[in-house]
Amino acid sequence: MCHVIVTCRSMLWTLLSIVVAFAELIAFMSPEWLLGSPRRDSSSSGAGVDAGEYRPSLGLYSRCLRVESRGIGVSCGPYARTFGEVASGFWQAAMLFLAAGILVLAGVACISIFSLCFQSILKKSIFNICGLLQAIGGLLLMVGLMLYPAGWGSEKVINYCGAEALPFRPALCSLGWAFYAAIGGTLGSFLCAVLSAQAEIATSSDKVQEEIEEGKSLICLL
Repeated sequence: MCHVIVTCRSMLWTLLSIVVAFAELIAFMSPEWLLGSPRRDSSSSGAGVDAGEYRPSLGLYSRCLRVESRGIGVSCGPYARTFGEVASGFWQAAMLFLAAGILVLAGVACISIFSLCFQSILKKSIFNICGLLQAIGGLLLMVGLMLYPAGWGSEKVINYCGAEALPFRPALCSLGWAFYAAIGGTLGSFLCAVLSAQAEIATSSDKVQEEIEEGKSLICLL
């Protein structure tokens, strides 16, 4: 018989697991990892001093540029048509680790929804299994984020950030929100791993067992 068990700690863990997975996925797909040096738009005739300035952005495999010849303003899209065209080998490795971490976190996020009804898999706590997977996913993300700045010396980054760009030194560029979102998601994955233990304690408490013995199928403890 399926018992739907909802507690504050288990619900918090489920929601945070979903948020972390989405945050990492959005950051991975975003072109806002690096904000390039300010550029002047010669086609702009605004009265302000900075009216014609903009900052291009560069992501792991995509970029945003202002295309004056097309008259469409800022154009965003992938700069790499194949995996081999990614800016540097370090970024390729970073993408592999980040993608693996996101895949793990996305799988856990899906499983966390079913944890409301099923609390064990093959007699093993679903919370403990998911917590371990989230810690592994966090480690994969951490490796990816450590590899990412090692690729700042690539030719692609130099075109955006200036000739002084070196590994771990972005020169005229600054970090975009996507990089910080990826860091936040990584920290969140480790927090989820800790909360999973609390969710296990909350859903296996004596009070929950008493309500199960009373024959209740929906148990909500706030």
